[in-house]
Amino acid sequence: MKKFILKSLVLSVALSLFLSPLLALQGQTKAVNEKININTASLEDLQKLPSIGPKIAQRILDYRKQSGNFKKIEELMKVKGIGEKVYARLKDMITV
Repeated sequence: MKKFILKSLVLSVALSLFLSPLLALQGQTKAVNEKININTASLEDLQKLPSIGPKIAQRILDYRKQSGNFKKIEELMKVKGIGEKVYARLKDMITV
């Protein structure tokens, strides 16, 4: 009986260690499932997008401040560091 309890405990700990990172990733995915408005997003919101770190997020904010709001999402490629490949990853996650 003690061996059964010990095996069950070890199995439950192993499963929790395995599932915890997966559940954390699921929460991050939900955050990006809602489209991010590139005209109103904060620095932190922009960094939730794949391939967008703090420098490119700041460039987006700077571009928006200098040029005004984006009229269409394709204009994001005018920001230095966002080419066709990065844009292709982002286009379904952003809106204006």
